[in-house]
Order: sequence, then C-alpha cells, then structure tokens
Amino acid sequence: MNRGTVEDLTLYSEALQEDMQLLVYLPFNYSPLYKYTLVIASDGKDYFQLGRAPRVADELLENQEIENIIFVGVPYKNVKDRSTKYEPTGKQHAAYLRFLAHELVPFLDDKYPTYQVGMGRALIGDSLAATVSLMAALKYPNTFGRVILQSPKVSEELLEKVSDFSSSHSFTVYHVIGKQETEVKLTSGETEDFLEPNRELNKMMKEKGFSIFYEEFEGDHTWKHWQPDLKRALIQNFGV
Repeated sequence: MNRGTVEDLTLYSEALQEDMQLLVYLPFNYSPLYKYTLVIASDGKDYFQLGRAPRVADELLENQEIENIIFVGVPYKNVKDRSTKYEPTGKQHAAYLRFLAHELVPFLDDKYPTYQVGMGRALIGDSLAATVSLMAALKYPNTFGRVILQSPKVSEELLEKVSDFSSSHSFTVYHVIGKQETEVKLTSGETEDFLEPNRELNKMMKEKGFSIFYEEFEGDHTWKHWQPDLKRALIQNFGV
C-alpha cells in the first residue's frame, strides 16, 4: 500500500503566546495541482498514534473511497495543558479557539492547496478534544463546515452554547457515544456519566435542525472503539 508522509511543524501562536506543534499527514500522491480538504484534530498525537489516522487515510485514499484530505494533528503538551485549552471553562479556551480559526487555518491555507471554504474544513476530536472541536465550530461556523465528535464530554457550558446557536445549517455533525460510557474516569479521579448528556446534546441538535449522524456503539470511553470508528467517520464525511 502506498504510504503518505507526516510532517512535524511548529507554529507560533500569538493568541496563546507559545509554540504549537503540528503533525501534518499528506497523502502519497500529494501534489500542489490538487485541492485538499483539511481535517484538524485536537488530541493530535493520539489521533496519529492510537487512532492510526495516517494508515486509515492511506487505505481509504488508495481505494478511492474518500476525497483528498490533509489530516492535521494538534497535540497537547500534558494533561493540565489539555484541560486549560479544551475545557469550556479553561483559562486558555477562548485563545485556543482563536488559534484554530485565526492562526492555524490561515497558516494551512497558505501552505497547502486547500479549498479555503467552510465545507473544506473539518474538526475532529475524542472526549474533551471533541468538546473543543464543537465549541470551535459554534464560535466560527463560517470557518468550519464539519465536526466529528467521538464521545464528547458534554458540560452545561457546551449545552448552553448549542442552545444559543442560531445558524444550525452552517456545519454538519458526526456524533458517536458508547452505551457503556456511564462511569467515565476523569483525570481528577472522579467518574462521570457521559451517555445521558450526549443523548441530551443529540436531542437538542436535532430539535435545532442540525444535519446529524448519531450512533450509540457497544463499548466504553477508549480508543479501542474510536480507532475502528475513524474509518467510517472519514467515509461518512469525505466519501466519494
């Protein structure tokens, strides 16, 4: 099978006042003559390593099952850094959303041959990275046209943002949650029910007229389930 390449880049963020690492997967037949859809993942290193995103993309592109994509991972530095940026109540949350929309997107549009429209950009994340992906789309609906949510952590803040959101036709949503995600262990050591709040989120988005794919899978809050789901998520969103 033909293999794509992965570039390891650094982008200085004015919004966050720090260097941000980027992992960028380019397809095996990458050429500036083609146009590419961007798939941007928070929890970036996890998507490349545990999610095996490059291998999944290689296979789907080789079989011509999806359109040309560039998969971009934005890794977090440590657990504290992750919650500071991804939690809606986190100190750097607003700055991280600004970084995604106002710094990362222009940087990628400038460096690669992208479509430069909302539908040509997707956000993907698992757990808290899914939360921040949806928050970014709600804040910048003209910038991001698709959101892929794998078991998001659904908080009151997130539900409130969805409830206040008025342009539900701006982006599409792919949303999965595990039926066994009723006692998810948090980094604080406490456990939380993820299933009920996800059902509530889905119900709210349906009522607001979002274009949604929603499914509850047999399984818990782990990459054991998100990894195999990644293939379907990509076909569902970028299938040809």
